[in-house]
Amino acid sequence: MKGTVGELGEFGLIRELTSRLTSTPAVRLGPGDDAAVVSAPDRRVVASTDILLEGRHFRRDWSTAYDVGRKAAAQNLADIAAMGAVPTALLLGLVVPAELPASWPTELMDGLRDECQVAGAAVVGGDVVRGDTITVAITALGDLRNHEPVTRAGAQPGDVVAVTGWLGWSAAGHAVLSRGFRSPRAFVEAHRRPEPPYHAGPAAAGLGATSMTDVSDGLIADLGHIADSSKVRIDIRSGAVDVPSQMNDIGQAVGVDPLQWVLNGGEDHAIVATFPADVKLPARWKVIGEVLNPSALPQVTVDGAPWTSKGWDHFGDNGDME
Repeated sequence: MKGTVGELGEFGLIRELTSRLTSTPAVRLGPGDDAAVVSAPDRRVVASTDILLEGRHFRRDWSTAYDVGRKAAAQNLADIAAMGAVPTALLLGLVVPAELPASWPTELMDGLRDECQVAGAAVVGGDVVRGDTITVAITALGDLRNHEPVTRAGAQPGDVVAVTGWLGWSAAGHAVLSRGFRSPRAFVEAHRRPEPPYHAGPAAAGLGATSMTDVSDGLIADLGHIADSSKVRIDIRSGAVDVPSQMNDIGQAVGVDPLQWVLNGGEDHAIVATFPADVKLPARWKVIGEVLNPSALPQVTVDGAPWTSKGWDHFGDNGDME
């Protein structure tokens, strides 16, 4: 698409964005009215929201608009799945400069649409406004389908800790991009477009998961949220977490222990959950630790000892992406 957002105008941009969308049976009324209507057979709606800011959460020289759309949808839809719910709908709030090429928001919408299709959801509406910095605000909705939500507060001593999805891949990809490289491509793509295991959240609820979260801030940080909410200690076995050989190679090249990425890297949006020890887990789940009674040690330990490195914190020293 030629021209800029300013030349297209607000309503022209909205028409162009909504023309690219698809729907699902859950959408009773899509974009074009004062609000969308999405069916909620369970009579409870799971909702989550998140914001991506250019320069902090993405860079246009690293990621295409399509990449940003896929990532923005993925990290919000993963939150829905991590509650044990099925994603149904997504709303977009978009701030863009008037001089931005009109192709950028339309490609962003393509990414949002395509990631929603992977999760079985649809973009149902939103808003656009002019501003100095590109900001992508997402609200995702989901349906529990007669399950109780799986929160962070239910872990019990004796439970096992299991994970499905990738750990550390996005952080390794970020390390590669930070040094001006674009390969190994699999890790770079994992940073640009995470692939959450959406199906695993509702499946875990059906298996009897006692607590669950997606790994957005880092495995230790996110398990810390579970430990804090459940008032337990969680111990991870370092030998049980996967460190691919290529990640080891990247670590050697940049002087980083790749276990740091696996335990502290965020934005992979793997699903980690606790289960009663007698639950037979499918092969996609890997047991990496156990839930223990609280103690004087930190709430999350590795091989029984404290792990000092921190996960992602927007207002901490590691809060700047670049």
